[in-house]
Amino acid sequence: MSHRVRSLYVHVPFCAQKCSYCAFYSEASQGELIQRYTDTLVRELALVAGELKPDTVFFGGGTPSILNLKQWQAILNAMKRLELLGAAEWTIECNPATVSLDKCKLWRDYGVNRVSMGVQSLDDALLDRLGRIHTRNQVFKSFDVLRRGGFGNINVDLMFAIPGQTLEVWRATLAEALAFGSEHLSSYEVIYEDDTPLFAQLQAGEFSIDEDLACEMYNALLETAMAAGLIQYEVANFAKGTRPDSELPAYACRHNVNYWRGGEYFGLGPSAAGYVNGVRTKNWSNTTLYCEQLEKGQRAIESTEKLPPLRRAGEAAAFGLRMTTGWPWQLFQSTTGYDLRTDWADEINSLLHRGWATQNDVRFQLTPAGLRFADAAAELFLR
Repeated sequence: MSHRVRSLYVHVPFCAQKCSYCAFYSEASQGELIQRYTDTLVRELALVAGELKPDTVFFGGGTPSILNLKQWQAILNAMKRLELLGAAEWTIECNPATVSLDKCKLWRDYGVNRVSMGVQSLDDALLDRLGRIHTRNQVFKSFDVLRRGGFGNINVDLMFAIPGQTLEVWRATLAEALAFGSEHLSSYEVIYEDDTPLFAQLQAGEFSIDEDLACEMYNALLETAMAAGLIQYEVANFAKGTRPDSELPAYACRHNVNYWRGGEYFGLGPSAAGYVNGVRTKNWSNTTLYCEQLEKGQRAIESTEKLPPLRRAGEAAAFGLRMTTGWPWQLFQSTTGYDLRTDWADEINSLLHRGWATQNDVRFQLTPAGLRFADAAAELFLR
């Protein structure tokens, strides 16, 4: 290929136990399989290295921090050998129960400069309800370990509208979480995905969804984050700092911004999706099968799809509108080759009429009300 892809996602599919809300491909950890995965991931990295020069790297999961020091060393050494180090932003997701100072120091030695910690709640009863293996006390200890390990860019991940969560408990969690002083906050409303224990409990009538309470919690999130000096730049994401050369906060997650702006990326690991040269790929959602394919010297791709340009542009429109800056008209046209004003005129007028969007000579963007229902707004743009 004439250019190199600048973004890399690696899926680590292992967890100590499966959380009750999680629909991502992951599985309870097993020693032998984790080692086999590690060896196989090194093979997959080697197969794509010639097409990669990453500016952003993101290890997600699952729980990437569950890998031991020796396994991390093997992956990091392979990335060094394949000349894949040096990303401007390199994130690793971690669980508070699997953070250690030794891992932090190893990551930092190879250029990892951002950690995303899956806190979800600071209420032990709610953590238990979600199936999390950590306690609130472990969160405080782990955040301290990350700081001592040299990380000056930490994201804290929270969830709201958890069954049994009151507005008072949510406000207390926000206050405590923001007192950490992290550079970034991600906060998502609970989604009830098919084939998860939480969805089964909802279907069985063990609890009901309170939309009004969820809206109150979202408003509390916006107010509290803003008061703490965090800038909302996407529906569920907030960051500190300003940059003279960008509309985005200084600590905005560049890797995710690439997704929302329709950029290319390689996806490695079981179940990982990628988008390169107009082709979407998806790896097998089966770790053993993933390993078997790569051990034969071939990519473990289950499916490929060449997206028609209009459909791809519609997806880019939908994802990009999740950002508070919306879509600058010129940026959308240079990214997709389509004019948002003419090709989606009816959809734009519909959102303007609802009060969910606003426009000017420079851009089209969702209003605060529109951002609250960004998924419904985004659906209008999908072709």
